[in-house]
Amino acid sequence: MKKRALGRSGIEVGPLAFGGNVFGWTVGEADSFRLLDAFVAAGLNLIDTADVYSRWIPGNQGGESETIIGKWLKRGGRRDQVVIATKLGMELGPGRKGLSKARMVEAVEDSLRRLQTDRIDLYQAHIDDAETPLEETLEAFAGLVSQGKVRAIGASNYSAPRLAQALDASARLGLPRYETLQPPYSLCERAEYETALEPLCRERGVGVICYFPLASGFLTGKYRSAKDAEGRARGQRVAGYMNERGWRILAALDGVAARTRCTPAQAALAWVMARPGVTAPIASATSTAQLEELVGAARLVLPPEEIAALTAASTPA
Repeated sequence: MKKRALGRSGIEVGPLAFGGNVFGWTVGEADSFRLLDAFVAAGLNLIDTADVYSRWIPGNQGGESETIIGKWLKRGGRRDQVVIATKLGMELGPGRKGLSKARMVEAVEDSLRRLQTDRIDLYQAHIDDAETPLEETLEAFAGLVSQGKVRAIGASNYSAPRLAQALDASARLGLPRYETLQPPYSLCERAEYETALEPLCRERGVGVICYFPLASGFLTGKYRSAKDAEGRARGQRVAGYMNERGWRILAALDGVAARTRCTPAQAALAWVMARPGVTAPIASATSTAQLEELVGAARLVLPPEEIAALTAASTPA
């Protein structure tokens, strides 16, 4: 599997990342191990998680995904074969949120312990923290890098102005910079990223590892009516795409899939992977069949005319 540069970090990753948000949520430990084994066997290496996954489940406290990944790393002896990306900043409990130096020093130790590793390859600010100066956050990241606990840093859910401000601050102060951005991006969600974030990332050489590239499953084609979304884990989010534009995108995906002998999901992912500036979309699987479909997408190169057809059908209003 051909590797792509992760910003200017010197780290190279496959064209597709495994989203670890399902571990400890819709996928148990044993199945998580099988999926991760198959992911690496396919030649892919970027695994994305966060300390908050999956706190939203009753009885969970956060850290469940990292814990499962840590057990897998310990069992399989594959630490050097994978790039582990995790995030911090979301609320884990009273006083346990944000990007202050004190919180970051605490959070990194918790993540390292759960992941059972001595280093995090890509440590990302999960969400912007307006209450903490960017300089304090970046200096804290610099300390973690100098200690060897973190190899590279990234940002998630930052606006273009804040990302630019952070990049400028790093350059001014001689600190490590955000090498990646993790925004939502798919055929269904294009406008916000393409208008401001994409030009900035391409100009500054920031790698993009976007999430929800399948629009929470809508672009797989399995949701063709409101009834299809009832009782599903991401049903409420998917319902927002059930409109004239959404149906038009699905119809275009059906056409591309038929002509190129792939699935709608593979076509949707291949479109994102072909976008200039995108390093690797993040997608999750809950079964080996789904994972095989994702791996197929990573190997799929859509003809220019098919990319153009999807771009036209999904053009924002």
